[in-house]
Amino acid sequence: MTQIIDALSEVAEDYDAVFCDLWGCLHDGVRALPEAVEALTRFKEGGGSVVLLTNAPRPRASVAEQIAAMGVPEDCWDTIATSGDAARLAMFRGEIGQKLYHIGVDRDSGFFEPLQIMENPVEITRVPLAEAEGIVCTGPFDAHADPSVLRPELLHAKTLGLRMLNANPDVVVDRGERREWCAGAVAELYESMGGEVLSFGKPYPPVYDLARRRLAEFGADVPDSRILAIGDGIATDVKGAIGEGLDVLFVTGGLAAAETETTRQPQEAALRSFLDSQMMSPTFAIGKLR
Repeated sequence: MTQIIDALSEVAEDYDAVFCDLWGCLHDGVRALPEAVEALTRFKEGGGSVVLLTNAPRPRASVAEQIAAMGVPEDCWDTIATSGDAARLAMFRGEIGQKLYHIGVDRDSGFFEPLQIMENPVEITRVPLAEAEGIVCTGPFDAHADPSVLRPELLHAKTLGLRMLNANPDVVVDRGERREWCAGAVAELYESMGGEVLSFGKPYPPVYDLARRRLAEFGADVPDSRILAIGDGIATDVKGAIGEGLDVLFVTGGLAAAETETTRQPQEAALRSFLDSQMMSPTFAIGKLR
């Protein structure tokens, strides 16, 4: 049975680390959420470690710059694990080939920068679709256009037998008050057309393995039983954490605000109905991270 709590501090003493989602939890795509910043800061002051675990299809340095510009202070987190970094490891192992077609926007070009932590990475070249051995999707070309506009290109890719590396399993995000499509929507369309997709990020195991390695980088030896995952995506954050055997705090006031009738807190009956429909049972639920 999911327990509705009013603040992270109510359960903080039971955990030594949190894997915290960004979009919808720590920021709204435009600016930092002050109560969330304060909650993570207090958790750290109490001796806890904070890993920002995000499905951003970019390297962690790029994400750090982005959230700083939104007003997220460095003293509320310790390290960052991104789906982009997890996917880049696979790309530079050559898992979808070396000549790659990129579906995404220019700001995601950092995805293709060489990885210093790998020995003997394969050389990657971005090419037109007709010359490609595989596809990297960091997001649609237009986040506000229905992903179906990509159907002609995806059909051609399927005809060529190309595998797609999906660097962000999120289907949608809310940037302020406006909803945007993500790479996960493109990947779902490609799979529905019979294309093969390799997905990285939540809810898939590789990004959780990366988060644990990042946690260990600064000497934090934390068993899974002492890690709390935090997120607003029922199919990514919650599903992924449950699959990894981690406790999870479901932030209902993000992507599922309407379904859970969340204002300050979710309406209990609406929350139960939504969780039953998704066949998920997070450990805790809260309206907003605070």
